[in-house]
Amino acid sequence: MTDKISIPRARHGGTALVEALVQQGVERVFCVPGESFLAALDGLYDSDIDVIVNRQEGGSAMMAEADGKLTGRPGVAFVTRGPGATNAAAGVHIAFQDSTPMVLFVGQVASDQRDREAFQEVDYRAMFGPLAKWVAEIDRTDRIPEYVSRAFHTAMSGRPGPVVLALPEDVLSAPCEAVALPRAESAGQGASASDIERIIKDMRAASQPFLMVGGGGWDGEARQSLGEFAEAMQVPVGTSFRCQDYIDNRHPNYAGDVGIAINPALSARIREADHLFVFGARLGEITTGGYSLIDAPMPSQRLTHVHSDPNELGRVYWPTHGVAARPSIMIKQLRTEAHVFSNTERAADVDSMRNAFSKWKQPVTTPGPVQMETVVRSLNEILDERAIITNGAGNYAGWVHRYYMFRGWRTQLAPTSGSMGYGLPAAVAAKLRHPDRDVVCFAGDGCFQMISQEFGTACQYQANVIILIHNNGIYGTIRMHQERTYPGRVSGTTMVNPDFAALARSYGAFGATVEKTEDFEAAFAAARASGTPAILDLRVSSEALTTTARLTP
Repeated sequence: MTDKISIPRARHGGTALVEALVQQGVERVFCVPGESFLAALDGLYDSDIDVIVNRQEGGSAMMAEADGKLTGRPGVAFVTRGPGATNAAAGVHIAFQDSTPMVLFVGQVASDQRDREAFQEVDYRAMFGPLAKWVAEIDRTDRIPEYVSRAFHTAMSGRPGPVVLALPEDVLSAPCEAVALPRAESAGQGASASDIERIIKDMRAASQPFLMVGGGGWDGEARQSLGEFAEAMQVPVGTSFRCQDYIDNRHPNYAGDVGIAINPALSARIREADHLFVFGARLGEITTGGYSLIDAPMPSQRLTHVHSDPNELGRVYWPTHGVAARPSIMIKQLRTEAHVFSNTERAADVDSMRNAFSKWKQPVTTPGPVQMETVVRSLNEILDERAIITNGAGNYAGWVHRYYMFRGWRTQLAPTSGSMGYGLPAAVAAKLRHPDRDVVCFAGDGCFQMISQEFGTACQYQANVIILIHNNGIYGTIRMHQERTYPGRVSGTTMVNPDFAALARSYGAFGATVEKTEDFEAAFAAARASGTPAILDLRVSSEALTTTARLTP
């Protein structure tokens, strides 16, 4: 890195913008540089903010989203106008569906060129309107601190989510004397005393209650309170799709994840429940099995639904009791008010669900020389409870969901939106945020190649992540659906892959090919010891479509 030189410069909008970010506690931003926000890059030059240069704007946005998940404060990305913004849209969509605080800054054409279809001009309010909590364009230099303050407040308040701010080139470069506003804090609210009393009363009265947790705005303290509350009230707990780290998976009340390929015993138990308590989860399509696990719009069981956004209550499911409150605050209130509840039948129910969970964790042998059930289960022994696991989208993630035991808070980074390519940028963001922790990314061969260029970012910044590529030469999820719907008519789901291990070595990193299950642990140990980012190319049979399904009947 070249030494910075100090040249006196006039204060401009880019300077004011960066000062506002510093005031908000921003330590790192992710970007692909563009001429539309040169003044912001100039402002960053004189700051202590860590600037991570990505290879594609989708990687920038996904890293910012993952950073927001890890910190609870908005992750920040800068992208240029037009194609840069469209590339970043996937990350904004992830942040929206995952309820993650994030701020995306997008360069824009100069204000005197607007509405002429100038070079790379896009109406960002129209483009990002359905994908973000708030989209705005800063049209006055002196209002930059105001807009940044509002962006951070909006991203963290209520149901957390993404904000997009467009930055006209001339507004950023104009002289500016505006001063940054104070740091924004989360504006979450708890439940009323009467709501807390009713929830505890209803949970005590239920014969087969079930508690499901998920959504945004949780923290490590809330996770601890959740475990204590569930144990005191003798209620089994399930986590919504890709929220498995919201409770220690070793907890005696944990019954498993409610998502794709759900444990049939858990699915049956939810249907049999007489009262469902849902804290934070939206009860979307994936968590409800296409709105079939729970009858829509009128559930057959009583439903207590707690969500940060009052607009979510009754959106699909009619709740017996709806509470607009941040679950992370409310669960602490519940833990304070809950006393130990002794009920022999309820205790037996919790034990039964825990036994069903343990049985579900037992491996089902899959075909092929590399068996993912063994690979994932071995990581439970190799990695400590602070290790972070990331993945994108694809059937390969099913082995992670089923066999990995998430023991620590924020050790799972995965998109509830089902976005391919997420695992690698999320892993890089996690390793930069927690360099002392193991970070392991699971990726399908198709998933990895959607964002593989960000492996170069990992190498540049010495983010020593380990990428495990599930290499089966097919788009496995789509092939599964194809075989179910149009059996024997294979179309558009096969691919020819590079030598992934050689790709890693071309970056000066560690790469190895694993062709037998018994070779995995030695290869993983070598990757950890290499002192560089690493790729392990796992040659998995295409016959193993899922943890249970086979390509050939």
